[in-house]
Amino acid sequence: MSEITFQDLALADPIQRALKAKGYTTPSPIQAKAIPVLLEGHDLLACAQTGTGKTAAFALPVLDGFARNPRKPFRRGVRCLILTPTRELAVQVTESFKTYGEGLGLKIGMVFGGVSEKPQIKALYGGLDVLVATVGRLLDLKQQGHVDISQVDTFILDEADRMLDMGFIRDIRKIAAAIPQQRHTLLFSATMAPEITELANSLLNNPQEIRIAPQGTTAEKIDQHVLFVKKTDKQALLLDLIQEHQHKSANNELSLIFSRTKHGAKNLAKKLCSVGIEADSLHGNKSQNARQKTLDMYKKGEVRVLVATDVAARGIDVKNITLVINFDLPMESDAYVHRIGRTARAGTSGKALSFCSEDEVALLRQVEKLIKRRVPIYQHEYHAAQIEHHHTSGAPAQKPKQGGGGGGRGGNRGPRSGGGGKRGPRSGGGSGGAQRSARPQGGTGGNPKPQSDSRPTGGFQKGAGQRSNRSRGRNR
Repeated sequence: MSEITFQDLALADPIQRALKAKGYTTPSPIQAKAIPVLLEGHDLLACAQTGTGKTAAFALPVLDGFARNPRKPFRRGVRCLILTPTRELAVQVTESFKTYGEGLGLKIGMVFGGVSEKPQIKALYGGLDVLVATVGRLLDLKQQGHVDISQVDTFILDEADRMLDMGFIRDIRKIAAAIPQQRHTLLFSATMAPEITELANSLLNNPQEIRIAPQGTTAEKIDQHVLFVKKTDKQALLLDLIQEHQHKSANNELSLIFSRTKHGAKNLAKKLCSVGIEADSLHGNKSQNARQKTLDMYKKGEVRVLVATDVAARGIDVKNITLVINFDLPMESDAYVHRIGRTARAGTSGKALSFCSEDEVALLRQVEKLIKRRVPIYQHEYHAAQIEHHHTSGAPAQKPKQGGGGGGRGGNRGPRSGGGGKRGPRSGGGSGGAQRSARPQGGTGGNPKPQSDSRPTGGFQKGAGQRSNRSRGRNR
């Protein structure tokens, strides 16, 4: 059977030209399955891991609907409303709509917190074809009378599982209650927890369901390994790995490091900068302008290493990330899938390394249970055999308290378990102790089938008045 192309999909000519201009010819699996369903006007519940092109899977059909049914938005009104969990993801989705809808003359805007309301209010005044919003700012502006969602005909929840994790379920229901019952509704999620199914049942009307990868799977092209290391040795190990990666990789290859805390992310970035590595941090304490500036510099390669927290993780859609390091393992195992999904995007390959200290053994077991495979071990100079034994022995382990090791102060580490307080030279071939260049050991287990993200993100067309029963949420 021949492979489907974008030309085979019934998308309007302006959208086909935009895809051709970007060099996109073949849709990713989620796009190939979702776009025809949405063009037929069905509601959709879609589950696909991060990095598979979900944004284009809904953006392209939405834009097709606008191309075939042009209509000027009314004052302060919105035709298509898209909710996202973070500011960064809102920016990413908005950019996708502008790219693929370039020839349609649409009014596309976004609203999110952390910046002044005034420019957003001004953009809303004339009405918008597409509004991408974070939940809190949208409700604030609605309460003030600056946006009217009473005539929305397409409602999309992007990364719904993350919004539920962030406690937005009541606010989502409140927004849904203010939208017409006859509407086209889509829910996209990287995981399909029972809460997501329950939300979908209340918002969607007889939806089609698409699952591209089983819950908890990770892309096959991601080379995953775990590094057992004492918490006091984490910073030294990180510096070694980043320096080695930059020495061996091309100048345009980027590294992404995850810290469990905002304080830890900031301190790690400072530590990297102090040894001459171009690094910056991305976390909730930064203003929106500062966060966007950091992301722009990262995309351009002016900063080759970014240290981020989970809150910002899903808004990072950057090419050339070839190394992801979990400096702290996430408290929730789902976040592991989202974190490492920042690499091996658009069909490329990438490496994901996860540090595991004594108090993170329970978190590692949680991850392995979710992805249904053992994460191979990566040997390195600071390897902590006793932590590896604790993990593999199955002995009881407790989850750590909230917080991480990223906030350690400038390398206050104790002596390594292999002897000596200071690191020796890195010359290879020494007979005593492990060499510092890390080597994977152990099998990779049954990797799931790779999911390509070589295409855009987003797409669909509004169906003829479909909608379901929904519950009305309480006020915040």
